[in-house]
Amino acid sequence: MEICDKTIHEIKGMLAKKEILPSEIMKSALSRMEKTGKFASFIKTFPEEALKYAEEQDSAPLKGILSGIPVAIKDNMCIEGKETTCASHILRGFVAPYTATVVQRLLNEGAIVIGKTNMDEFAMGSSTETSFFGNTLNPWNKDMVPGGSSGGSATSVSLGEALGSLGSDTGGSIRQPASLCGLVGLKPTYGRVSRYGLVAFASSLDQIGPFAKDVEDAAILLKAISGYDAKDSTSVNAEVPDYPEEIKKGIKGLRIGVPGEYFLEGIDDEVGVCVRKAIKDLEHCGAEVKNISLPRTEYAVATYYIIATAEASSNLARYDGVHYGLREKAGNIIDLYKKTRSAGFGDEVKRRIILGTYVLSSGYYDAYYLKAQKVRTLIKEDFSKAFGEVDVIVTPTSPTTAWKIGEKTDDPLKMYLSDIYTISANLAGIPAVSLNCGFSAGLPVGLQLQAAHFNEAVLLRTAYAFEQMNDYHKKRAFSEK
Repeated sequence: MEICDKTIHEIKGMLAKKEILPSEIMKSALSRMEKTGKFASFIKTFPEEALKYAEEQDSAPLKGILSGIPVAIKDNMCIEGKETTCASHILRGFVAPYTATVVQRLLNEGAIVIGKTNMDEFAMGSSTETSFFGNTLNPWNKDMVPGGSSGGSATSVSLGEALGSLGSDTGGSIRQPASLCGLVGLKPTYGRVSRYGLVAFASSLDQIGPFAKDVEDAAILLKAISGYDAKDSTSVNAEVPDYPEEIKKGIKGLRIGVPGEYFLEGIDDEVGVCVRKAIKDLEHCGAEVKNISLPRTEYAVATYYIIATAEASSNLARYDGVHYGLREKAGNIIDLYKKTRSAGFGDEVKRRIILGTYVLSSGYYDAYYLKAQKVRTLIKEDFSKAFGEVDVIVTPTSPTTAWKIGEKTDDPLKMYLSDIYTISANLAGIPAVSLNCGFSAGLPVGLQLQAAHFNEAVLLRTAYAFEQMNDYHKKRAFSEK
């Protein structure tokens, strides 16, 4: 096995025993990137800078829990002095003047940023097909999508180009690509991880979280990026558990809920089989499984696409050719706005801005936006009631495995429904994780676990217990053959 195919915790052990140098880890990752360029995980890479920094660490003491670890960052998080595009033409040439808190925390722990990853434009998409820079390919089958919007962050880890990565999750944009690429992807509780330096899509829904090859790596990365940040007004000053230690406590007696609303029409048969087998495995680990109900689940997609687009229309109003990136030539200020925004935004972003502006407009605010906020409260109440009965809720992450490139691009509603199982966690602000629970026709199937606010440790314990009974997380997508 190549160095870049190992996990972070395996590499950490080798570094501690001085069996390997940071520069050897970096050279392995860079060599893999040369072989996998056609998958287009990255918008921009920093190979010379990353290798130089790794070589400097060869003779230095270990800096932190991520010393010498190559990581990839989704291109909607700022790094001082680096271009941040959000995969959009309108932000071409925008160089960030400061570094996002999550990135700085990784750097403080010794991680080395190897590049910025491809994504759906402004994180609006479920397949990484709306990027201005072109598609990213699924690492298990290059004819398929990797999921989205954090598709590049997922493929970079799945292919061994990075040992870990960060993505953002507004309606499932970490968990869904993690599911389609066979990884662990975690969306923390709203407020657990700072969003300072994340380009906003929908501010009441956005969260940053890690991609990793297995649960222990996800626990290490989550520990590194969690904690209060005074620069983010939504950051919560809550104690951060030692996640890598917490995961090993077992799940005997844990109460696991299975909501009937997630196993109805629309779920692929093979996905259903894999998830139900995973539930049996958790029961064999000592968990108590019971059926529960989340009755407002059917309203989640409609509610999400009103609230998210309303917030997007407001957040993206700042991109007008005056302060950021692209600036089209025009005779007056109104033409400048029109020409810059028409040329700078892609079709999906324009669609969501128009929809969001409509639901916020006079005469329609009460009928759509206000009503959606009320339904959001009811959805949160469903989860609060459920977590009075169980500790963890188990569902599929996605109703299907990865689909063919282009299959859903002409049908936005069909694309939106691919997030049907992940959206509710964002509306409720609760943590959720996806991990691989099997394969169907050679493509990974994702298992989603959800818990009450700030109970990421319970989520990771449950996911770790499942991993110990299976070896899906040990399979690698890249092969020299």
